[in-house]
Amino acid sequence: MFNFEKLDIYKEAVSFAKRIYKITRKFPKEELFGISSQLRRAALSVSLNISEGSSRGKKEFKHFLSIAIGSVYECIPLIDISKEENYISAEENKAIYMNCNKIAAMLNALKNSIK
Repeated sequence: MFNFEKLDIYKEAVSFAKRIYKITRKFPKEELFGISSQLRRAALSVSLNISEGSSRGKKEFKHFLSIAIGSVYECIPLIDISKEENYISAEENKAIYMNCNKIAAMLNALKNSIK
């Protein structure tokens, strides 16, 4: 097992990406290369940056965590547009938003703990 696989934030990020993949399966086919693809890439980027950054030094790891936070933030307008286009419900939007908020807080906490 790699060290990053033991991190709660990594596990949370993988679960988040899986959730996004499941939700975007019901998006219209015309969004396959639009919002659906962009949302999937942003969600997947969180766990990818955690894993890649963990193989670097502390300064670089913090940089990769910052990129992961940016990817979480990128999901917000995408889920908002998805709600406005009726691809997801208001409840799904709220749940994903809360998940993003939790992940961003966990990433910030990890970043701040690295000395």
